[in-house]
Amino acid sequence: MIRNYLKTAIRNLRRNKAYALINVLGLTVGIAACLLIFLVIRFETSFDKFHAKRDAIYRVGSQFNSEDGAGHSAGIVFPAGPAIRIDFPQIKEVASIFGSTGNQVTVEAVGNEAPKKFTETIYFAEPEFFTMFDFGWITGDAKGALTEPGSAAITKSHAVKYFGNWKTAIGKTIMRNNNPEQVYKINAILEDPPVNTDFPLTIVISYASLKNTNTRRNLQDWVSTFSQHYTFVVLPASYSVDKFNKDLETFARKHKPAEYLKDKFIAHSLVSIHYDERFGNFRGHTFSRSLITALVLIGIFLVIIACVNFINLATAQAVNRSKEVGVRKVLGGNRRQLAFQFLSETGLITFAALFAAALVAWGVLPFLNKLLEVKMSFDLFQEPQVLLFLLATGIVVTFFSGLYPALVVSGFNPISALKNKFSPRIVGGISLRRVLVVLQFSIAHILIIGTLIVVSQMDYFKKATLGFDKASIINVPLPGDSVSKTKVDALRNQLLQNPDIKSTSFSFATPSADGNWQSDFKFDHSDKNTNWSANLKWADIDYFKTYGLQFVAGRSYNAADTVTEIVVNETFARKLGITDPEEIIGKQVDFWEGETVASIVGVVRDFNSYSLREPMAPVVLGTWKRVYQTIGIKIAAGKERSTLAFIENLWTKTFPDNVYEYKFLDETINNFYKQENQLSMLYKIFAG
Repeated sequence: MIRNYLKTAIRNLRRNKAYALINVLGLTVGIAACLLIFLVIRFETSFDKFHAKRDAIYRVGSQFNSEDGAGHSAGIVFPAGPAIRIDFPQIKEVASIFGSTGNQVTVEAVGNEAPKKFTETIYFAEPEFFTMFDFGWITGDAKGALTEPGSAAITKSHAVKYFGNWKTAIGKTIMRNNNPEQVYKINAILEDPPVNTDFPLTIVISYASLKNTNTRRNLQDWVSTFSQHYTFVVLPASYSVDKFNKDLETFARKHKPAEYLKDKFIAHSLVSIHYDERFGNFRGHTFSRSLITALVLIGIFLVIIACVNFINLATAQAVNRSKEVGVRKVLGGNRRQLAFQFLSETGLITFAALFAAALVAWGVLPFLNKLLEVKMSFDLFQEPQVLLFLLATGIVVTFFSGLYPALVVSGFNPISALKNKFSPRIVGGISLRRVLVVLQFSIAHILIIGTLIVVSQMDYFKKATLGFDKASIINVPLPGDSVSKTKVDALRNQLLQNPDIKSTSFSFATPSADGNWQSDFKFDHSDKNTNWSANLKWADIDYFKTYGLQFVAGRSYNAADTVTEIVVNETFARKLGITDPEEIIGKQVDFWEGETVASIVGVVRDFNSYSLREPMAPVVLGTWKRVYQTIGIKIAAGKERSTLAFIENLWTKTFPDNVYEYKFLDETINNFYKQENQLSMLYKIFAG
């Protein structure tokens, strides 16, 4: 019987090639897009699920409360981890890890080769981190490799990158930032972490080694919070996260200075880290659950559109098959048999579309991986989830698309069918077909409007005025060692000898940057700190010229190595209740209980110191030579290529032991919106 159904279905489809082709193409597009969305969602929801204790692991972050609302950081003060071990004896597992970006790593020379230099992200981790998380070890273990200061472990791929063969890496040394006090011996080799983890480990150094770095001054500091310093705990089953968060309030009151008691420590689960953009993660990539919901809806909408197309075409085609139905019923065919016959035809079309959709998705996936900078896989035979998804989609689409037309056609009166008294107006119910068309166009309009909103938002990001000049400016990281810092003035003078270099500026960060320094302060001899923080931009006097910041009152601060005078922005003055910028000139600002006291000498026009997602922030600018991390170089428009070669040559001569790297400021700012760009492209593709 089934063989007969299939044979008849194939004959009918051959007879109506155009009808079959249109339906196959329509379903192929809808199912292919739905399959790609499924692959994206499957990948984004798989992060860090391979850890056995994942449901019990929580990260303790920070919440900063001010009059502007609550701000969040994944980081926590350095002494919190040891204190949690003491104050919470019921928590048996506590582990801290600190991520440090932009490190220069010098690899021990092999034979007559010159030492190799790389720019890397380094992680300082306690041994307990690797008993909590299930990262694999090829040789050694965390207890033996990461207990003593000066010890390190690296991943297999980095061992090959540094030494050519990972088996020869054990016992070799690496040096961080050209500092002889920061030389680390490789004691173990880690397996490369999977692509679906928010811990992209490369080089892991013992946490005990922090006492020999610049961070040592913060190891007992209960105020300064580093956003890349994470502390994790494993909560026992009898200790709920709600109870833990309440106890953390008491913990904060016990250890935090009195003026910072408005801030809190807050625990959030490991399984939420990949989706919570308030806190972020080491990978710098979050994928909110609202985005997952949006993609699921788009996938459902696309399949509905394809199914509606099928239903409308099938019901319109039904009038041409009325005589066939009449003959079958006269010869004894019942409605159930006829309905099954038409469903089998729908099934053939659907599963042909499934096959074509799988081929389309397989061909498009490399482009999607490149766009999203991920490594999604697609193998029907190795990944049963994908096969089950396709089969389930095929069954749902077959019944949703084919059931109604099958019931309509199989319900024809045989006498009327043989007399050919059916018309398109009678077949399929004109009102239902209108409803389906309205539904189809409504969905299309929703997708188009949503895409236009996303595109216009990205257009705004690209064209918005930021309040500073970002064109033709490159930023080069400065070496952190004391010897290199003595060369910066000579470097500046040599750079400015090139007529195509308009200006240079040494600073802690660019006007708009990811890495920011924030602090509250006492204003105008007040006894209390402000209940909000300012963004601190330490920079030399050429910062205003290089980045085109405009003064609305006062002047620039004088050249100095330390902070004696400061410049603020308009928002800083307004948050203090001062509407006339001239009134704030001469007022004093006290940072860190008298450690730094400076007079305000100028006010600049507001500029976006964070991304455009954030409100305008209060900003303080001042000189502090010791903390400068980057040099901004303004190049004449159209002279970038030749000038870049000149800068590289001069930089290499000045700092021969350091890696030369640069980024254009406008590209750096565009990277703030990389995820929005990627999602915008996804919406365009799927709504297309």
